[in-house]
Amino acid sequence: MSWWKFVSTEQQLNDIVALSKEQPVLLYKHSTRCSISLMAKKVIESEYQGEITDKVSIYLLDLLNYRSVSDSIASSFGVTHASPQILLIKDGKCVFNTSHEDCSLSKIKSFI
Repeated sequence: MSWWKFVSTEQQLNDIVALSKEQPVLLYKHSTRCSISLMAKKVIESEYQGEITDKVSIYLLDLLNYRSVSDSIASSFGVTHASPQILLIKDGKCVFNTSHEDCSLSKIKSFI
């Protein structure tokens, strides 16, 4: 999908934190070797439309290629690493996170 923004550096993570002070940001941590992660990505892609597209910026991290960024996400936001995992960042803080089969945009709607 063309609307994914990709995270691969610590600087981008800092930019995401800054952006989250203007609008919510969803971080999706994706493993390219995991069928559950692929399923979760497809669910997110199927749900990302309509009202949510104007309210949330969505970023994807390939955690196999950028594990250090994934580790920074875990330490910066005080969450345990998981894959797949979604984090909703608002005002520089993680206000919601979930993993595995619970990764879907419908889970975050009430936190936006």
